[in-house]
Amino acid sequence: MVQPLNYSFVIPIFNEEETIPLLYDRLSALMLALEGESELLFVDDGSQDQSLRLIREFHQQDHRISYISFARNFGHQIAVTAGLNFAKGEAVIIMDADLQDPPEIVPQMIDKWKSGYQVVYAQRVARKQEHWFKRLTAYLFYRILQFCADDVKIPADTGDFCLLDRQVVNTLNSMPERNRYLRGLRAWIGFNQTSILFERDPRIAGVIKYTFFKSLRLAIDGVISMSKAPLRFFAYLGWVAAVFSVFMMFLTLYWRIISPGSQLIGYAFITISIFFLSSVQLISIGVLGEYIGRIYDEVKQRPLYTLKEVNIH
Repeated sequence: MVQPLNYSFVIPIFNEEETIPLLYDRLSALMLALEGESELLFVDDGSQDQSLRLIREFHQQDHRISYISFARNFGHQIAVTAGLNFAKGEAVIIMDADLQDPPEIVPQMIDKWKSGYQVVYAQRVARKQEHWFKRLTAYLFYRILQFCADDVKIPADTGDFCLLDRQVVNTLNSMPERNRYLRGLRAWIGFNQTSILFERDPRIAGVIKYTFFKSLRLAIDGVISMSKAPLRFFAYLGWVAAVFSVFMMFLTLYWRIISPGSQLIGYAFITISIFFLSSVQLISIGVLGEYIGRIYDEVKQRPLYTLKEVNIH
């Protein structure tokens, strides 16, 4: 008789050959200390180094290790989604491979889960050795997202490191949207949630995979997928521009009648006004295009990912 799995560890992998052996050592020790059966599920997101080869070797040596491999790189959020699709544990722990999310706090998450919480997310209180610019932009992003999010409170300073109950995993798996911001969806679905505070460690090896532009793309996905605030902002800005135009119309008539020689009604003023309104229009079209692009992605109904290799114990 097959024993039910208590815990699944979902680890997205993209070019992490330096960290995989260290990650396996720490997670293997952790799984031995946990009560019940555990699995370690690697999701290879189209790695171009030796990551997949190392995962295959660990899979052959350890029956607790399973893996799936994408046919190409689909991105971190899709890799986590695939891991949730294949995970079989009653509690699923999502972690990054760089060990900035310390596995040693997982037992605290499990204690919270056993006490009745269905979502236990790790909340950063410190980000060691990260550049001040990254800390500042991350701080601002989470506060802006909290302000903009529609009818849902997204916890600040949280990543994907969390524990999810099986019922929560099934709910997330039933949500078909393509442009996924999982920490936002995690907050949106509700259930009984709590946090564990931790200090984020520096990357243990290798180079950072989330570049500035990838982080910016994720931030844009987060705001647009969780809020209609950008659309509302430009709607309000349009009304402000309309009121301003009416005001300037009367002001220009006033200048024409009272001070016909005024320099304020010359070409410079008209040129500045045209550039301002043109900028507002172009940015508004760009924001609208982001939303339309997401509608286009949903209508195509393509699968979220394609798999070239699946080895599940």
